[in-house]
Amino acid sequence: MRYRYFPGCTLKGQAKNMEDTTMAAAEALGIELVELPEWQCCGAVYPLYEDELISLLSPVRTLAAAEGEPLVSLCAACHHVLKRAQELMSRNEDARTKVTDFLEVEYSGEGRVLHFLEVLRDDLGFDKLAEMVKKPLEGRKAAAYYGCLLLRPSKVMQFDDPENPSIMEDLLKALGADVVKSPYRTECCGAYLSVTEEGVAADTVDRILDSARSAGAEVLITACPLCRYNLENCARDDGKKPLKVYYFSELLAEAMGLTVETAGDDSSKEEVSQR
Repeated sequence: MRYRYFPGCTLKGQAKNMEDTTMAAAEALGIELVELPEWQCCGAVYPLYEDELISLLSPVRTLAAAEGEPLVSLCAACHHVLKRAQELMSRNEDARTKVTDFLEVEYSGEGRVLHFLEVLRDDLGFDKLAEMVKKPLEGRKAAAYYGCLLLRPSKVMQFDDPENPSIMEDLLKALGADVVKSPYRTECCGAYLSVTEEGVAADTVDRILDSARSAGAEVLITACPLCRYNLENCARDDGKKPLKVYYFSELLAEAMGLTVETAGDDSSKEEVSQR
């Protein structure tokens, strides 16, 4: 299975461990991720208005560079922007013509934009993944945290049920973990309010973490670098037992029996490489 791969900015920096563990696991699973050459930032935020075409130049350039091959991303924000840009380009010929003429590229608006979790579920299959697990995560009480960007708007993203998703829980089951469902798993983490309204973000994060603790979770997994940042850094020091937050790829690599050296987050490096 071969895919073009868009890493995005954060996965080359603070979230490098997400990329490193994914690449190691993908190789072990027979999945080839071919990084796009000379990629640039996706823009991080999808524009609020469809006629704000200047904000679509970067994602459309990326979509055109995939040359009709399936395009895979890891970061929830990158996937959100690329998926929505592709949907707009596929149905709005006028917008597509203006953007592609400006960029001087050819792009029909067609093509598959996938998150790596969708590759595992739909192309590889969780049943096959379970057969390839080397070190099942038995006894690990793990909960999924989806956040907003992978699920909404649901008609465009078509990722999973926006109110009751299961893809991350199904992944955890395939890895042998004890799956815990948290009622706040699809609630927003506060996003960029952690910069402008820290108290609001802290309230939101505390509710998410308290919900997961009450359900019995010991660890959370996510696919969003911003969500992980907020969950780890915006929580109030209230004396409660902290929940370790992982990228889903870290537990995937662990269950595959892989030791991954990464230049990313030091704490994650220690956790993944020493277990």
